[in-house]
Amino acid sequence: MNTSIWIILLAVGLPAGILAGYFARKFWAVRESASAEARAKNLIDQAKEKQKEILIQAKDKALSVIDEAKKEVEERRHEFSHLQNRLEKREALFDQKILDFEERQQGLLDKIQRIEKMKEEIVAVKEEQMAKLVKIAELTQEEAKKVLLENTETKMKEELLARIRKLQNIGQEELEREAKNLLSVVIQRIASSHATETTTTVVNLPSDEMKGRIIGREGRNIKTIEQLTGVEIIVDDTPEAIVISGFNPIRRHLAKRALDKLIADGRIHPARIEETIEKAKKELALDIKKAGEEAAYKVGVAGLDPKLIQILGRLKYRTSYGQNVLQHSIEVSELSALLAEELGANVTACKKGGLLHDIGKAVDHEVQGGHPEIGYDIMKKFGLPEEIAYVARAHHEDAPKTLEGIIVKVADAISGARPGARKDSYENYIQRLEELEAVAKQFPGVEKTYAVQAGREIRVFVIPEKIDDLAAVKMAAAIAKKIEEELRYPGEIKVNVIRETRVVEYAR
Repeated sequence: MNTSIWIILLAVGLPAGILAGYFARKFWAVRESASAEARAKNLIDQAKEKQKEILIQAKDKALSVIDEAKKEVEERRHEFSHLQNRLEKREALFDQKILDFEERQQGLLDKIQRIEKMKEEIVAVKEEQMAKLVKIAELTQEEAKKVLLENTETKMKEELLARIRKLQNIGQEELEREAKNLLSVVIQRIASSHATETTTTVVNLPSDEMKGRIIGREGRNIKTIEQLTGVEIIVDDTPEAIVISGFNPIRRHLAKRALDKLIADGRIHPARIEETIEKAKKELALDIKKAGEEAAYKVGVAGLDPKLIQILGRLKYRTSYGQNVLQHSIEVSELSALLAEELGANVTACKKGGLLHDIGKAVDHEVQGGHPEIGYDIMKKFGLPEEIAYVARAHHEDAPKTLEGIIVKVADAISGARPGARKDSYENYIQRLEELEAVAKQFPGVEKTYAVQAGREIRVFVIPEKIDDLAAVKMAAAIAKKIEEELRYPGEIKVNVIRETRVVEYAR
């Protein structure tokens, strides 16, 4: 019975609960809908208000932009009006200048026509006068000209000769005075030594017994030294001395340094020789580098490649006519810098070019060609400018193309021509004097020639009947030019042409 009651209650209560839930849900749905509509309306009202504000701001901003645009248009219009006025003024001025130019052009054309007309009249008068002269003198124009020149030369010969001598003396005196002052000032400011040096090739020995030790058993020691250094060692009857013979001065110095070490040490055998020579090579390389750096520092040249410095240092062991080439290069650099200051040239280019002008002599035993071309190629290889590299060639050219080249050439001549700077053999000295006399003897009318003052002056005696005073002046200039073209010499050579007439009579 209880079970049936629960079933009846469940059957009645379940539909009632469903119906009640339905009406409750519908009520809450209607309420929620009314609330959502209210919120939506509120949002729409807010959006409309915001739209109004945005429209107002947009209108204000549009008005502001329109005002700014109107101002900019007004400014542009004012600027355009100003430019238009300027262009109109310039156009008017340009038109006026064109009119003036046309007037001047017309005036020039009129002048040209008048000049051409006058020229034609002058030519006609000249032809008429020449015809009259030919008719009167019965000579052609060329014959009349020749007679006139001969007469003028005859009459003005003495006066012309006197004027030439006067001008030559005045010009030569002034130039010599200025050149001497300039060179004397420059030379006095250089206090470098110019004593002659020679490459030492003799090794002194403590005793003659050392010769046998240097030769070694079956000559193995001396062969090892010669093979490793590339020189020839001459062992002769000279007491307590041996001679190192070799074309390369660096190798000779290396051999001498190694031999000095071996002699001082006393242990002479192939293994010790190899060790000593390697050590001497390292010491010599450091010495060469140090010599190059000291030379560059002394003359104030910076920024050179280390390899170029190494090549420069090799000149310490190179001599030319007995003069140490590195000392000569330093002196040329200093002289060139001072001359450049006096003459207003490029001091840096002269200083560097003077220091490196003989750089080719450091490797001319190993590279084919003359040292000017080798030096030029070396400097170009290490990135030096053409102005500096050209100096290597210029100091051996007859007429250098640049002022810096001329300055270094002069400084090179000064350094080489100092008393005692270079030595010359007797044979070379005699040959130079003979060549100098031979050049002067080539000219017709020369009777005798004498080279005096160690080749600094050439005295030329001419036949007075064949050479007059004017011809003697011309001959002196021609001989000087010939010497410059054919001979090489330090400093200058004075050409002295002597013409004298002697009249002998006897009183009886």
